[in-house]
Amino acid sequence: MMTSTFEVLAEPNRRRILDELRNQERPVNDLVEILGISQPGVSRHLRVLREAGLVEVRRDAQRRLYRVRSEPLREIDAWLQPYRQFWNDRLDALEAHLDREKEREHSDE
Repeated sequence: MMTSTFEVLAEPNRRRILDELRNQERPVNDLVEILGISQPGVSRHLRVLREAGLVEVRRDAQRRLYRVRSEPLREIDAWLQPYRQFWNDRLDALEAHLDREKEREHSDE
């Protein structure tokens, strides 16, 4: 599941669709207008996102409204957590090094 989620998210228009759905659900026509790509193109991307479990759809009268599903994104977030810690540790080490250099410069004056 993780590999397919990354493959799905590798496509820029799919990430743009998720960005647009992040704060509110939208019908296909809104996404067509916002993204400037054809309705069949948006529908294909939405189908891929839906099959990957990243969006869900609900009917509202004649419209189909799409919204983000957070569960797959939480899985990615959990997978990324150790890498965030790796970078935080490296940045903390860099900050400590720069502080020592700054102190050394002031003591040489």
